[in-house]
Amino acid sequence: MEDDLCVIQIGFYKAHFKIYQPQKSQHEEWCEDIPHADESIFVLEYLHDSLREVPVEFRIIEDVDNRGRFARWSDIKEDVHRNTVFHQPPLIERDGVFLAMYRFAEEGNYIGIVTAESPEGSKTFTAMFPFRVGGADWGLIPWFVALAVFLQLNYWLMSGGYARIRRILKRDPSSHGVD
Repeated sequence: MEDDLCVIQIGFYKAHFKIYQPQKSQHEEWCEDIPHADESIFVLEYLHDSLREVPVEFRIIEDVDNRGRFARWSDIKEDVHRNTVFHQPPLIERDGVFLAMYRFAEEGNYIGIVTAESPEGSKTFTAMFPFRVGGADWGLIPWFVALAVFLQLNYWLMSGGYARIRRILKRDPSSHGVD
C-alpha cells in the first residue's frame, strides 16, 4: 500500500484515488493522467475510517503555472477560485466512497485538491495531486532529443564523417547504386 501511486495522504487520513472515463474506456482506471477530454468519474475510497465522519471537499483547478507535482498549497491558494473548473462542496460520505463527476472540455494540466477537516473540526487538511488530461505531457524531452541529434550530427560533420563518405562515393560510384 505504501508504494501505491493511487493512495493520497490528506493530513493523517489516507484514501485510494481512481479516475474512470466510462464513455471512452469503460472500466479502465487511472490515478495520474487520463487519456481523453471527456466525462470523468473521480472515486475516493477512504482507507481511514474517520474520513466517514468528516466533510470532504473536492476541487479541480487548471494548472495555469505548470507547477505539476511541485505545486504547493501556499503557491496556489490565492488563485484557487479563479482557476477552479470543478468544485464539489464538502460532503460526509458514511459509506466510505466519495464520487465526483466532471466532463473535461479541454486537454491540459490540472491539479486535484481534496480537503478534509479533523474529527473535532479544529484543523483542515489538504492533499493535492497533479494530472494531465489528453495524454502524456512530454515536457522538455523532445528538445533534449533534438539537441542530442544535433550534437551527434555536428560531431560527425566536424570529425570528417561527411568528407569520408564523399571520398568513398567518388572512388567507387557503383558502390552506391549509380550506373
